[in-house]
Amino acid sequence: MISRRTWMRRMALVAGGGLFGSKVAALAQSHEGHIPTPPPPAPPAPIAPSPQVSAAKPAARKRERPAATYNPVVTPDGWTLPFRRKDGVKEFHLSAEECEREFAPGMKVRCWGYNGTTPGPTIEAVEGDHVRIFVTNRLPEATSVHWHGILLPNGMDGVSGLLQPAIPPGETFVYEFTLRQHGTYMYHPHADEMVQMAVGMMGFFVIHPREPKADERVDRDFCLFPHMWAITPGTSRPNPNVMLDFNIFTLNGKIYPGTTPMLAKLGDRVRFRFANISMTSHPMHFHGHRFWVSETDGGRIPPSARWPETTIDVSTGTTRAVEFVADNPGDWPLHCHKTHHAMNAMSHDIPNVLGTDQEAIEKEISPLVQGYRAMGSTGMAEHSMHAGHHPALPNTVPMMTGMGPFGMIDMGGMFTMLKIRENLASYDVDPGWFDHPRGTVAWKVAPSAAPPLARPAK
Repeated sequence: MISRRTWMRRMALVAGGGLFGSKVAALAQSHEGHIPTPPPPAPPAPIAPSPQVSAAKPAARKRERPAATYNPVVTPDGWTLPFRRKDGVKEFHLSAEECEREFAPGMKVRCWGYNGTTPGPTIEAVEGDHVRIFVTNRLPEATSVHWHGILLPNGMDGVSGLLQPAIPPGETFVYEFTLRQHGTYMYHPHADEMVQMAVGMMGFFVIHPREPKADERVDRDFCLFPHMWAITPGTSRPNPNVMLDFNIFTLNGKIYPGTTPMLAKLGDRVRFRFANISMTSHPMHFHGHRFWVSETDGGRIPPSARWPETTIDVSTGTTRAVEFVADNPGDWPLHCHKTHHAMNAMSHDIPNVLGTDQEAIEKEISPLVQGYRAMGSTGMAEHSMHAGHHPALPNTVPMMTGMGPFGMIDMGGMFTMLKIRENLASYDVDPGWFDHPRGTVAWKVAPSAAPPLARPAK
């Protein structure tokens, strides 16, 4: 038996024909109270799955549950994957493919990703949704998709060879399951993962609670994917053979100063979601606030079990979420606290020249190498100060290049900021640098004004 309302809706679909087909995604998303961020390139339209997939028909499903509204996440320098509704199922389409990603102005990298970007688009859904995800392989080798941390049938888990045939180049497979949980998850290959994950194949999968509790609601919800790359200056392809000595460190496929600042209003409740598939952990540190660790990829942590931090270690193969109230206005840094991860391209195989007088060497080499400039004898910041005095290598960026309101920001790489303003006009318009109230910026004084300098007794 079906209700009169259901029968009328189905008749309207038949009458609408092709017109409905062209507008179904937009209608479904507005029904959810969710308009996803449009992608840089238009995603491909879903196509029929390959014969070996379509042979097995999904079991009959119960009547569709009422749609839930939610505050969509923001993926800085990224986007959210649109979906369409078909017979009560949310359908998404991912394309595994090579893509070009501009890490920062002057550095473009040939990566592998999904739908034209790395990380791939964020997938958003609601607990209880039945999802169908088409995956087209446009790579030169076989792939698969693992839905990391998501509870689903064994054959949908995406481990090629063990749980499914690998997806050959040019083929499309479909994954289908009902979402039984909510939280922060991710997707990535489990096929030649040393190569495919190293060169950029990853993305967020965020599942919202259908009936959120008061402590689960936030005003600003950000997704951040730290990642490491080995890219020799002057080249454009990441080297997947490197296991430890990486030289480029990104947030959502960007390095500072190419990262886009996040924005919040004073008093907003903010959530940072992190995911990591790189070769080491990333202790993500946020300034000016303390946050509460609220979530792992195992699910939400009960409020009574949360703990306060200013740094959260995001280990390899995990997701983490933290929450706080943006109660301190300013331009607050967020960065990995591993010092080399907050710098851009550098070489790790040069001798230690700290404290070395290189003046004589510079005089000898300068006539032979035009633009030669000895660097590093008084610290790494020399690289930034000398950036305009020597020819730059192609397709790379200096170690530290960002300019702030007070001069050079001696950080790069896995570095961004959250700008908190009391009177923020829009979440989409950068308000510029923070206007510090009088007397709230460190200032210069004469040495004689300082108290006596104490030193330990010998």
